[in-house]
Amino acid sequence: MSSAPSRVFVARLAGTEVFDPLGDRVGRVRDVVILVRLKGAPRAVGLVVEVPGRRRVFLPLSRVTAVDPGAVITTGLVNVRRFEQRSAETLVVGELLDRHVEMRDGSGTVAIEDAAIEQRRNRDWLVTKLFVRRKTTANRGLWSRGESLVIEIDDVTGLAPATPQQGAASFLATMEDLKPADLADVLHDLSDARRIEVALELPDERLADVLEELGEEDRVSIVSGLGAERAADVLDVMQPDDAADLISELTSEKASELLELMEPDEAKDVRRLLAYDDYTAGGLMTTEPLILPPESSVATALAHARRQDVTPALAAMIFVVRPPLETPAGRLLGVVHLQRLLREPPHEVIGTILDRDIEAVGPNAPIGKLTRLLATYNLTALPVVDSERRLLGAVSVDDVLDHLLPDDWRDADDDVTDLSMGGHHG
Repeated sequence: MSSAPSRVFVARLAGTEVFDPLGDRVGRVRDVVILVRLKGAPRAVGLVVEVPGRRRVFLPLSRVTAVDPGAVITTGLVNVRRFEQRSAETLVVGELLDRHVEMRDGSGTVAIEDAAIEQRRNRDWLVTKLFVRRKTTANRGLWSRGESLVIEIDDVTGLAPATPQQGAASFLATMEDLKPADLADVLHDLSDARRIEVALELPDERLADVLEELGEEDRVSIVSGLGAERAADVLDVMQPDDAADLISELTSEKASELLELMEPDEAKDVRRLLAYDDYTAGGLMTTEPLILPPESSVATALAHARRQDVTPALAAMIFVVRPPLETPAGRLLGVVHLQRLLREPPHEVIGTILDRDIEAVGPNAPIGKLTRLLATYNLTALPVVDSERRLLGAVSVDDVLDHLLPDDWRDADDDVTDLSMGGHHG
């Protein structure tokens, strides 16, 4: 192990890239696993490393040959199995940061903001120092931020796992760069109580995106633990089809309660989707595809396709209809493909470049038919219309895939060719 740096602060280590001896990138550090003991300093046993494929694996510190600024060097062996935390283990970033502990000298409560690990002569890594901030009482008994200081690990009590877990702020600060699917993986690996605590700290839009990526059991657990008012707020900002899927997984009493608390327009869309069977076009469709009238310009259509709240699958196609423009919309005239828009001048009217041959489906069309049409015509979405060809919504290829894959596909580990080192986790 490299002797420099002799002390590593974990919060700064999180996000550091991990390389093998040849300089090839293996992954990125997300956390440090420690064992809190009744006597003596906690022992750091390994790193949680995120490798390609969004998998989080355990890397024993015995496999780390150097910790340098901006890089961790390993022996090159990576355990391909997903990291699963054991009961005796504590995650520094996930559980220790922001935890309130007591100063042993009786000087009050401090919050842990960082922890330093150091390697000893026997090559063991120990947590030796803490960067903490004193907590002082302000008006009305509220906590306020006090002085910060670096202390020895033995200067505090309350590190044992039985103590209350950290607040979620520092934990989430290390996850800001994660995509919703990646953050969903992180939440899946947390305990039920910890998952709720973290979810409560997420903004509505961010939590909505994450819920759309979680498996049924996890998202039902989160929504059930949020409280009805907050859960309804989150459902309001979800895509209607995803909100409908989630509500259909709840008890009828809970579903009714949340629908009553949702915004009327959002609840109306969800109720409409709940009327269809799960594996039909109506059950799979979103009621909010990109919809424009035929007199819109190419520039306007491209501006709609650039909206951040639109998935890539839906952004690839503009549905052109007669008014009204909100589903159930007017008669479907055709679609305009994004690739065609990129070839036309900005002032061109989209009604002149319509693809009128696209096959629309009814709301009761089975998923098998949707799959065949998407594959046959290389489409990313299909229009769903009623008997008078009024646009009801659109089924995107990602929603079809979600329903074709096994129920537990989000939790499954893909087979990869990395070497497995066995041992601690697996």
